[in-house]
Formats: sequence, C-alpha cells, structure tokens
Amino acid sequence: MSSTTEVTGARGGLFGAGGRFKGGTDPIMEKFNESISFDKRMWDQDIRGSIAYAKAIAKVGIITAEESNILVDGLGKVREEWANGTFEIKAGDEDIHTANERRLTELVGPVGGKLHTGRSRNDQVATDTRLWTVEAERNILKDIGTFLTVGAEFAAAHIDTLTSGYTHLQPAQPIRFSHWLMSHLAAVVRDAQRLQEMIPRANMCPLGSGALAGNAFGVDREFLAKELGFDGVTSNSLDATCDRDFVVEFLMWSALLLTHISQLAEDLIITNLQRGVTIDDAYATGSSLMPQKKNPDALELLRGKAGIALGRAFGLTATLKGLPRAYNKDLQEDKIPLFEAVDTVKDCLAIATGVIATLKLNPQNLMKSLCPEMLATDLADYLVRKGVPFRETHHISGACVRLAEESNVSIDTLTLEQLQEIDARFEEDVMKVWDYE
Repeated sequence: MSSTTEVTGARGGLFGAGGRFKGGTDPIMEKFNESISFDKRMWDQDIRGSIAYAKAIAKVGIITAEESNILVDGLGKVREEWANGTFEIKAGDEDIHTANERRLTELVGPVGGKLHTGRSRNDQVATDTRLWTVEAERNILKDIGTFLTVGAEFAAAHIDTLTSGYTHLQPAQPIRFSHWLMSHLAAVVRDAQRLQEMIPRANMCPLGSGALAGNAFGVDREFLAKELGFDGVTSNSLDATCDRDFVVEFLMWSALLLTHISQLAEDLIITNLQRGVTIDDAYATGSSLMPQKKNPDALELLRGKAGIALGRAFGLTATLKGLPRAYNKDLQEDKIPLFEAVDTVKDCLAIATGVIATLKLNPQNLMKSLCPEMLATDLADYLVRKGVPFRETHHISGACVRLAEESNVSIDTLTLEQLQEIDARFEEDVMKVWDYE
C-alpha cells in the first residue's frame, strides 16, 4: 500500500507550471528553499547589478537603448520602494533576485522579462554578495578607525599612570597603563591591515559568468566591472559562480578580530575586579537578587562573541569542502553567517569603543598592584651595567628575592649590607633601583 503527498504550493514567477515543472512545490520545500527572508538585505546591490546589466546588454544590441532606459527607470522605482519601506514581498518571491525582477515586470511590463537575458542567478548572487561584502568591509574599517582613535586618545590622557604588567597572570614588571592599552590596539591595527588586504580580492566582478559557462551574448565584463566599482573581473566563469573564499576570509578575519577584542575584555574584567578601573554604568548591569552587584556584562559579552565567530568560520568552510564545481544550492548557506558576522563585528567595535571612552581609572588601586619584587629584573640590570654577565646577575637577583622571602620582608627593605653579603659589587646607588618610574 502506498501513499502520496499532495503538492499544492506555487512556484513563483520563474518556475511556474507549463515550463519544466508540471505541478507546484511542497509548501514545506518553499519555506526550506527560500532566502528572501535574509538576502533581502542585498536589495540595493541587486538593483545596482541589474542596472549595470541592463546597460551592458543594450551595449551589445540584445535590447534597444529605449528598452534599457525603461528597465533602468523601472529599477529606480523598485529601489525607491525598498528605500522608503513600501516594497511588498509576495508569495513566490524566492529570493531578492526574483522579488526585484517580479516587481520590475509589474512596473514596466513584458520588457522586464528581457533583463535576465544571458544572466544566471549564479553570477547574480555572486555579484550581489561581493558588492555587499566589500561595502561592509569598508564601513568596518571606519569603525576600527574610530575605535583606535578613541583608544589612543585615552592612552595619551593617562600616560603617567603606572600599573602592574603580568605574565602567566603573575606580577611581572611595572608598566604604564597606556602601554598596556596600546598593546591591545596594536593587535587591532594588524586586523585593519589584514582587512585592507582582503578587499581587493573580494572586489572582483563575476557578473557575465552566467550559470557557469560564461555569457552567450558577449557582454562587456570590463564595462560591468567599471559600472559597479569593481577593481577588475574574475578570471574563470566556473570559479566565479561558486567562489566564496572572500566570505570565508571575512569570517576567519572576524574571528581573529573578536579574539583580540575578547582578550582586551578579559584584561579589563580582571582589572575591574581589582578595582583598578571602573566600568561606566552604561556598559554594566545588575543582579536580579543581589542589589550591590554591578556586572561588567558588556565585557563578558565581548569575550563570548569570539567563540561563536570561530564557529561560523569553521561551519561555512566545512560546507564548502565537499562541493563539486560549480554552483550548488549549499552556497545559499553563506549569507546568514556573513550577515551575522558583519553585524557582530560592528556591534562589538561600537561597544568596545564606548567602554574605553567612558572608562574611569583608579590610579591608587592600580599602584596597589605593584610590588617591589617586580623590580628584581632591574636589580639584575644594575649589575649588568657594572659589567657582570646577565646570566650571573639573574642568579644574584634571584638570591636577593629568596632572602627577602625567607626574612618575610619586602625586597626593597633589604639593607645594603644584606645585598653585599650576596654580592659585594652592590654599591650605595643600588637603592635607586626601587623606583617604579
């Protein structure tokens, strides 16, 4: 005994009954297959690509100049609807491409059906995604610039504040708070450099590659690239339609940037615990039970975002690793992690900038983290300046540390006589070593 499932869904404007398919789509499949719910974010890039393509097919005589003008004007009206929030997504609008083409045809009539001549959604979505990604990357560079400026100005304003430097989370040497902050900014500068290097690879035009085998009508791809602001054209049509390296690069880049921001957040959480800094109320929350609590939630969330970012990068790479040439529907899964990564990066940069801009230092508490034992290296360097090999002075300074510990006193309270019992080359000026400045 067999059972059948009745298929009642519509196929939309592209694949209506009477063409390749006899019946409708399973409604569950329609929901499973659609991407308009998220790729509508690329509405402007899709319209820009279509305007350029309308001009390109007119340039090679596939449509007339008058038809091209009609298409361009119609696309301008579609853009206005998106911009003012009146564009209506309808049943059958599977993705941003079909939605825009459907609305264009409603506005201009049958000539709208000529726009897609020689073009595939494969090269269309690749074009939209590259345009969107490059624009996002350039905006993020501006956000990074703001973060770095705010951080550098804060460091300059507190250049005289001393604090403890740590290795292995153990007090190591005295440093300036500004030096510590600039160490985190140095990592973000490298992130900015990497992002700048990525943009030219993403900013190549795949439009005119067709589904996989190129454009049957010989559209001028250099013209398309120039119209859309690309740096050049992709070199291979099969690769152009399925290449998502630029998306993976951004996801991996975002994971590294957020790792650096996470490290900054962790350091600030620890310093906040030690009361060396005070997080502004705008970036803290309270407890539902304990009235006294002021939790550095902004910093904790910054710390938590890095792991999710790394998961996005690994996830999409795993999707790509088994794909044959050329386009496969799996590639639709690049959008959500890309969009989420861009949103997360921008949010994290904004929050991190706000935290630094409103941060309050507590210099006295930062000074409390200093201890004379941190100057043991300076004590070793004192003898180095007198010609003693460092390996020997390291041993001598260590003996001084041990003496202080065994005597249950601070190392800076050891007398000159006690130091000279360890090594006679210590002189009266050795006491100048115990200055944190």
